[in-house]
Amino acid sequence: MTARIIGTGSAVPEQIVTNEDLSKIVETSDEWISSRSGIKERRVAKEETTTSLAILAGKRALENAGIASEEIEVIIVATCTPDYFFPNTACQVQEAIGAKHAVAFDLSAACSGFLFALSTVQAYIKGGIYQKALIIGAETMSKMIDWSDRSTCVLFGDGAGAAVVSAEETGVLELVQKSDGTGKGVLSCKARETRNLLNHESETKEYLYMEGQPVFKFAVKTVPKVIEKAVDKAGLKVEDIDLFVLHQANLRIIESVAKRLHQPMEKFPTNLEECGNISAASVPILLDNINKHGMICEGKKIVLAGFGAGLTWGATVLTW
Repeated sequence: MTARIIGTGSAVPEQIVTNEDLSKIVETSDEWISSRSGIKERRVAKEETTTSLAILAGKRALENAGIASEEIEVIIVATCTPDYFFPNTACQVQEAIGAKHAVAFDLSAACSGFLFALSTVQAYIKGGIYQKALIIGAETMSKMIDWSDRSTCVLFGDGAGAAVVSAEETGVLELVQKSDGTGKGVLSCKARETRNLLNHESETKEYLYMEGQPVFKFAVKTVPKVIEKAVDKAGLKVEDIDLFVLHQANLRIIESVAKRLHQPMEKFPTNLEECGNISAASVPILLDNINKHGMICEGKKIVLAGFGAGLTWGATVLTW
């Protein structure tokens, strides 16, 4: 048996923030942002939270799959922007959707999170431990951003994407996961420092930090290689893949990956124009978008690929 995605769902905040809106608070312009990233607008949470978005995306995925929440045996939420240190986001999703039989936990691998969660479920299913799972990528990146830093505030957005996964005869064919901790400094966000009875220093706010060029070079170099490795392990050729669902960080990165794989951009759907970079939620939101628009049908070969802080990256080859 292998893991097969049988339903998808997504949720994004109501508030749209355009490039023009950002030009009013930082020195930037629509042309500057779109020419460098491909992003035109993003959704930013106002009333919504990481948890509420995860819950809504999860409910929609269950509805799309046509199964009851009681059938879910494991819930994994991939996030680097939880609302609580504890309880974890997955336990809050479990309560909200009534998945009373599920074990629930969070997973942190930044923008690669959804791919790593799918890999974890694949291991559970291959081991015969669980049969049905709900995996969610959910982020409110807006609360981690320094909105006076134009190099980062223009890139990120908020949202959640989810998939229901079932043990089936067909589905995930092969996967590859990679990490390189030596690259941790190019993309990071510090947590709370130790402040206790022995350390009374005033607390400072910590925001997301990114060195754009090293991250760009890392992505365009590693993503094509990991895709090629996963496809080869699956006994396929890159030409056999119908769609490449990549992490939506930057249109220039996606174009470069397509060029290095010698594949047409038509095989690389995007939604970063409207959503921006939503970290672990990026891949599942795009997957739900193309599923709802009828772009994939049974039997199609698909590659999911993500990359992010850690550094972490990976690719999964599956049959829809």
